[in-house]
Amino acid sequence: MIADSALRRQRLTEAVLPVAIAAAIALVTGDLLILAIGQAPATVYRLLLEGTWGNGYGTGQVLYKATTLIFTGLAVSVPLVAGMFNIGAESQLAAGGFAAGTVGMLLPPATPAPVAVAICLLAAAAGGALVGAVPGVLIARAGANEVITTIMLNVIVLSALNWAVAAHLHVPETLHTPAIAAGTVPRLAELVPSLSGSAANATVLLALLAVACTGWLVVRSRPGFALRAVGSGPDAAAAAGIAVARTRLGAFVLGGALAGLGASNFVLGYKHYYEDGFAGGSGYLGIAVAIAGRGRPLGIVLAALAFATLSQGGLAIHAVVPKQIADVVQAVVILAVAATTPAVARRLRAGVA
Repeated sequence: MIADSALRRQRLTEAVLPVAIAAAIALVTGDLLILAIGQAPATVYRLLLEGTWGNGYGTGQVLYKATTLIFTGLAVSVPLVAGMFNIGAESQLAAGGFAAGTVGMLLPPATPAPVAVAICLLAAAAGGALVGAVPGVLIARAGANEVITTIMLNVIVLSALNWAVAAHLHVPETLHTPAIAAGTVPRLAELVPSLSGSAANATVLLALLAVACTGWLVVRSRPGFALRAVGSGPDAAAAAGIAVARTRLGAFVLGGALAGLGASNFVLGYKHYYEDGFAGGSGYLGIAVAIAGRGRPLGIVLAALAFATLSQGGLAIHAVVPKQIADVVQAVVILAVAATTPAVARRLRAGVA
């Protein structure tokens, strides 16, 4: 009993301490930057909170931005459980958006809304999974380095999608596809009028469902056990009869599908079309969300909300200080969490070796 209690305290310390240290370092860094500009930190932080959680529009924008980050955080965390870094969530997110936008614009306008939404979501997941499968196959068949392959694939996929839209599918004078004919998702403002004007939509509920399902898969299911076993030691997992190559491929396919679903937030719930560059770095920021959230479902949700608050808050504080201060604080949080998390440091070293 005493040993179990000590183990729980140790695990809690390992989970909380890196995040607490990172938050303290980021807070000190933000204070120093604000003071260097000649402003009072308390005033800037007040503006940040008022511009985010202090009004309905700001709250809605935080929820909107956090929705995509939850998906990309999950997309990174699943391969991370298997001991691999998925740096390709940016291209997987874009591919999912392209698939959902293309399928949505081809559906007949009379398609029943639930059917159209389901088809578009399946298309988004398939688009992301297809891109995620490429590094998965290269890792499983050729032992390729996932960091290098996913970074290179980001460039290839994003360039290919840019060409497809610009050369064939765009509305004149724009870089986006025609609006989807069916499959739109309602805004949250229809249920919560105080969120009026914000881009928050019902895909946030899908994000929470994805968190719950992914958490169950990793912790409670047989495939999740295989993921954890491969991440702990691929040689030992293979000796125990686990198909290491298949497990690694499955991790990347699932991660890609989750990233692809994240595009529904923009394509189905906000703009209702695919737009070149809509990802805006959300795939890369998903790495930070997964690391800061320690790969745990609740941690990913909280980390996504924190980074979304900083992103939206940067716009709110722009009247008194450069909004780039929020970007710097985000970067400090990422570096601090990575530096204070031994497991992340080990996997980073293994990934670039």
